[in-house]
Amino acid sequence: MARILIIDDDPGVRALLRAVLEGAGYQVAEESDGNRGVKRYRREGADLVITDMLMPEKDGIEVITELRHHNPQVKVVAISGGGRGLDAVFNLDMAQEFGALHTIAKPFSPFQVLEAVDKLLEIPGEE
Repeated sequence: MARILIIDDDPGVRALLRAVLEGAGYQVAEESDGNRGVKRYRREGADLVITDMLMPEKDGIEVITELRHHNPQVKVVAISGGGRGLDAVFNLDMAQEFGALHTIAKPFSPFQVLEAVDKLLEIPGEE
């Protein structure tokens, strides 16, 4: 069973992601800010990380950079709804520049999340 770490400051988003991913059989851990998320990844690891781009303490770019420094092969999905005067497209483009392998704009559907996760973890879809 693959382990996924969710890093997002919005408890509603974390709860939604947890429900979708656990419902699909994934093991899920979550953290509410970038500092805690990076520390948890270093301590416990994960097969995939889903991180928000705009968070207090440490933003998504810093999270991605630190995760990739620790493990260059880390699989990261970045999510963003925009904010701080920046739109989601800009934030997600920057996430890819810094190493996110997939991006998802908020609001998102459960299907979008599972499609990205399954693709990155190379889990074939049901036919």
